[in-house]
Parts: sequence; structure tokens; C-alpha cells
Amino acid sequence: MSGTRSDGELLRAIAADADRRAFEELYRRYAPWLTARLRGRCADPSVVDDVVQETFLAVWRGTAHYHADADNADAAGWLWRIGSRRLVDVLRGDGARGRLRQALARLRHRDEASAEERVLAGVEHGDLAGALVRLSPELRAVLQATVIDGLTTREAAVLLGIPPGTVKTRAMRARKQLREELA
Repeated sequence: MSGTRSDGELLRAIAADADRRAFEELYRRYAPWLTARLRGRCADPSVVDDVVQETFLAVWRGTAHYHADADNADAAGWLWRIGSRRLVDVLRGDGARGRLRQALARLRHRDEASAEERVLAGVEHGDLAGALVRLSPELRAVLQATVIDGLTTREAAVLLGIPPGTVKTRAMRARKQLREELA
């Protein structure tokens, strides 16, 4: 086939024919992106690399099934969902000490402060960290996905396994609660 194949064509070729070239193309297309996204959630590069490999192995082995119309495939959202769930599984398996280590590593995983960290450091009124902690886990997850990770409403819905309208509602509630607490 000439030209670049769509994500849907690649997914069909992998699922139906175990097409190695299609798999390699999908991997080249999305592995760097998935790695960068997962590093925003986990500071340990070896864990991230393992999770990326496990994600693509699940695609190759057929243990991860894509259920949408393959012509309109949202491969990025689908891969993110697989990868983020695998990361959660790895971190949960690490126990409380591992989760603490990951939380601490996230706070210091860069030599230079990120844009988000500089903004947070510049907040003069209120306790932003405390306000974030007081949000319900559902509201925090939506803020993490949409604000920190920069996902669209649709991508966040895929990642979190909830409807897009619920993402919008939770984001609105979270922002309102943060404004009230920081005022």
C-alpha cells in the first residue's frame, strides 16, 4: 500500500493479520507520545518504559481490543487508556512505600521547575495544594487529565471511562470549589 496508513487501517491489520509492519508503524507513531505522557505521571523512566512496552505487547497479542469503528479510530486515546491503567496497576503493586516514592519523585523529577510548578509557586493567596487535596478523587482526576495532562474533554472521557458531559461537569465543579477555597 502506498502512502501512510490511517490508525484504523493499522489497527485492523494488526488485529486481523498480525501485520508486523503495521504494528511497527503504530509503535513509531505513538510510543514517543505515550512515553512523554506517562512520564508526567511517573518519574521512574524504567517503569514508564516497561509500561509502554506492556501497552504495545497487549496490542500485538490482541489482549487489548479496540471496539470502535476502526476508520474513525482514536488510537491515541485508546493507547493512553491502556497505558495509564497499566501504570496504575504497576504503582498499586508497588505498595504504599512505592506510591510514596512515586509521589516524592514526581515533586522533584525535574532540575528545572515546569510551567505548572512556576504558576503554583506564584500563588500568593490561599493554599492551592491543600485545596487540591480536598477535592474528591473524581474531580482531581478530571483536573489532572484536562489541566495537567492537557487532554481534550473527549480524550479525558476515554481515559477516565466516563462520558464527555461528565468530564465538563466535574471540571466546572472542581474549578468552582478551588475558586471558593482560594478566595
